Amino acid sequence: MDPHRENGQSDGPNPKKQKPSPPPPITDDEILAEFSHHDPSVARINNGSFGSCPSSVLSAQSDLQLRFLRQPDHFYFNSLQPSLLRSRSLIRRLVNADDVSEISLVDNATTAAAIVLQQIQWAFAENTFSKGDAVVMLHYAYGAVKKSIHAYVARAGGHVIEVPLPFPVHSEEQIVAEFRKALDLGAAGGRKVRLAVIDHITSMPSVVIPVKELTKICREKGVDQVFVDAAHAIGNVDVDVRDIGADFYTSNLHKWFFCPPSVAFLYSRKSPASSGLHHPVVSHEYGNGLAVESGWIGTRDYSAQMVVPAVLDFVARFEGGIEGIRTRNHEKVVEMGKMLAEAWGTCLGSPPEMCCSMVMVGLPGCLAIENEGDATKLRTHLRDEFKVEVPIYYNSLRTGCCGEERNGSSLVTSYARISHQVYNVENDYCRLRDAINKLVKSGFNCGMLSSA
Repeated sequence: MDPHRENGQSDGPNPKKQKPSPPPPITDDEILAEFSHHDPSVARINNGSFGSCPSSVLSAQSDLQLRFLRQPDHFYFNSLQPSLLRSRSLIRRLVNADDVSEISLVDNATTAAAIVLQQIQWAFAENTFSKGDAVVMLHYAYGAVKKSIHAYVARAGGHVIEVPLPFPVHSEEQIVAEFRKALDLGAAGGRKVRLAVIDHITSMPSVVIPVKELTKICREKGVDQVFVDAAHAIGNVDVDVRDIGADFYTSNLHKWFFCPPSVAFLYSRKSPASSGLHHPVVSHEYGNGLAVESGWIGTRDYSAQMVVPAVLDFVARFEGGIEGIRTRNHEKVVEMGKMLAEAWGTCLGSPPEMCCSMVMVGLPGCLAIENEGDATKLRTHLRDEFKVEVPIYYNSLRTGCCGEERNGSSLVTSYARISHQVYNVENDYCRLRDAINKLVKSGFNCGMLSSA
C-alpha cells in the first residue's frame, strides 16, 4: 500500500491555495469612526501641526502600554527591542534605506536635529572644524531647528548663514539660485561649509523644496555633510533616502503617518560621519551605535515607536495605501486652496506642484495683519469665535501675492496654511471661507483685537 495514500495524501500536485480577497476599501463612515475622538465642533484643517492618530492605532498603543505595566521586566527583556527593530525594519523599507542599522527611532525631528548638531558642535570644540567654518540653513527652517543651530553651532564657533528664500515662490529655480549664492557666501574667504540643513517641506510658509537637487549641489561644492529636516515628509511626499543622497534625513511619524505622538525616524547613511552620532540622553547603551542607543534612553513610554505595524494595517485599508492617501490629500487641498483664493480674491503661495498636503492661501489684505502678533491674534479669534483651527503666516519678506497681485487696494500680507488629511471634509474649508468673508464684510481688522 502506498504510504502517502494511507495517510490521505494524493500522488498529484497539491492544489493551489486561493489568496484571500483583499478587504473592501475603508468607507467614509469607518473613517469617521476612526477619528471620532476629534472634537466634532471644530473645523480642524491643521493636521500639519500635530498630526492625527486613528482609534485602531490608539487601541494598539494602549495594549502595549498595559502589557508594560502588567509585567515591566518581561516587557523590557523580551518585547521592547524586538518590537522596536520591527518598526525600524518597516521604516527602512518605506524610505528605501540600505540597512536597518541606518534607521533610529527618536521622539521627534527636533531631537534628530540635536543629534546631528551635537556632532557638529564636537567637531568645532575638538578643532576638527576651524572656527568660522560655516553651516548653511534655509531662512524658512523650523524655528526650533534654527535655534538649535545657533545653540549648538554658533556657540561653538561656527558661522551660520541663512538662505533667503522668496515667498510667494513661483519655481524651484528661484530656490536653487538662492541656495547656490548662500553656499558661495559660506565658502568665501577660504571657509569651508561643514553642514547644510535643508527642509524637505518648509513648515511656515509651506513649500516643497527640491532636496535631491540641493543635495547634489552640496556635493559638487564640497559641503561636508547634508542634513534634511523632513518633519512633514513621510506620508506626505515620496521619500527615497538613497535617491536623495543626504547624509542624514529625519521625518516625524506622528504628523502625516498616523502614529501617536511622539515618534520620528532619523536616517544616518553609513559613513565615518554617522559613526560619531550619539543620542543626547546618555544611558546604558552608549557606544553601541545610535540606533541601539535610541532604543533605550531610560524608563519611558516607548509605545509610540512600536505601533508602526498597526499604522501600516490602517493605511492598507485605503486604496493605494499611503501613496494613494497622499495623492488624494494633495489633490483635495489644492482644490480647496483654489476655492478659498477665489472666494477671497487672492492666490496660492506657490504652484500646486510645489505643494504637498498643505497649501498656503493668501488672506484679504483688508484684515490688516501687520506683524506676527496680528497673525496669532487672528488665529486665536478664528478658533474662539468660529471654531476653525488654522495657522496664519505673516509674510515679513513679501514680494506681493503671486508677484504683485493685490486684494482690492491692500497688499496681501498673510496666508492661511490649510492641511488636508483623510478625516477632513469640504465643509471644514467652507467654514474658514465663510468666517473670513464675514470678518471682511463687517469691516473687521486685526487692530480691533486685544493683545490679551
